[in-house]
Formats: sequence, C-alpha cells, structure tokens
Amino acid sequence: MKSIAELQALRDKAREKMTVREGSHDGTRVVVGMATCGIAAGARPVLKAFSDEIAKRHLGHVAVVQTGCIGMCQFEPIVEVIAPGKEKVTYGKVTPEMVAKIVTDHLVNGNPVAEYTVANLMK
Repeated sequence: MKSIAELQALRDKAREKMTVREGSHDGTRVVVGMATCGIAAGARPVLKAFSDEIAKRHLGHVAVVQTGCIGMCQFEPIVEVIAPGKEKVTYGKVTPEMVAKIVTDHLVNGNPVAEYTVANLMK
C-alpha cells in the first residue's frame, strides 16, 4: 500500500464481496453444499465463482450462502437457488464453468437451466 486511497479501495472491494456472502436478506439465495462431500467434489471453486459473478454483475438481491450436507452426495457439488415465491431449483455436479450460465439464465432472466438440474441428472 502506498496511499490511504489504495487501502480504502481494497476495503471497498472486500466489503462488496462480503455483501454477496451475507444471507440475512429476503432476496434470492444461492446455497452451495459445503460438507466434506461437496468440498471434495469441488464446491469451494463453485462458491467462489458464484460470489465473483454475482458481485461482478452487482446483483444486490442475491446472496451466496453455504450449507452442510444436502443429502445427495452423488450429485456434488450441489447448488440450490431459492427465490421468494418460486419453487427451489437444485443444480447438480456444478462446475465453475457452469456458473456464468446459471447466473445469466436463472438469476438474471428467471429461466432455470434445466440441463444442469438434479432432476435432469437422474434421468
């Protein structure tokens, strides 16, 4: 750090990321399964990808939160999208590369990505 302005910019960037990870609001929640099975399957990079993409798009109505075991270990990493007044959508075998499409199609445009859902994986 060479100046107070640089430090303040760093602080503001960190605050923005923290806001994305706060789960105490009434908007849409993106819930990432972070039990040992999820972490072993790659949930950490998925959680980071969602946090980064949502922050980049300034989607203040969306919070990224983590939870323990969701109970379907064979589909890890699992991500649930819970929007007020809508049915929960559960995505399975999520990779960081899938995140941009989920954010664009589902969180921005309101169209769940059917081919990524657990229901589709069970066919």
